[in-house]
Amino acid sequence: MLYRIKFISDEVEGFLRELKIDSDANFLDLCKAVLQSCGYPDDQMTEFYVCDDEWERHEQITREDVGAGDLDEDIYLMEETPLSDFIEDKGQHFEFIFDPYAERSFFLDVKEIIPGEHLSSPEVIRAKGDAPQQLLDFEDPFVEKITKSVAGGATATDDDDFLLYGDGEDLYNDDELDLEGYEISDGDPY
Repeated sequence: MLYRIKFISDEVEGFLRELKIDSDANFLDLCKAVLQSCGYPDDQMTEFYVCDDEWERHEQITREDVGAGDLDEDIYLMEETPLSDFIEDKGQHFEFIFDPYAERSFFLDVKEIIPGEHLSSPEVIRAKGDAPQQLLDFEDPFVEKITKSVAGGATATDDDDFLLYGDGEDLYNDDELDLEGYEISDGDPY
């Protein structure tokens, strides 16, 4: 049996890859196929999450057992976990973390289950668009500004063009807030 799996990125519009992989393959085989289809080296601590229909994360399938998880959770290792353990129907979702430092990911969807066919190795059947850069370049001035702001507790960039996030402290003065032109509701829709 074969699985036809499509994956996309929320970072790069128009990027997608589609591959066929045998149901006897394991998650490490799928990991390597995804990385290779994007031209990424296989040198990061990648991981999969089994997701529900709303893309909420559930079981984690890791490259190695690093002992960082909750002791009550089962640990699934890519090399020991066949795809068939988590794929029963088309439409099954997975999230694949390819950049462990910034937790950037691809979203995988099982598009078709093909009975009676087999492949000795995964096959890319559709490739569209350029893959996002695998790891963020922390030397890039924009990335550096964001990471320093987040790490340092700041909430806005140096030029205050936009708000990143924060605890709300020192973001603005109440007397600078101009509510004219904004309708504020008391919660009653009528």
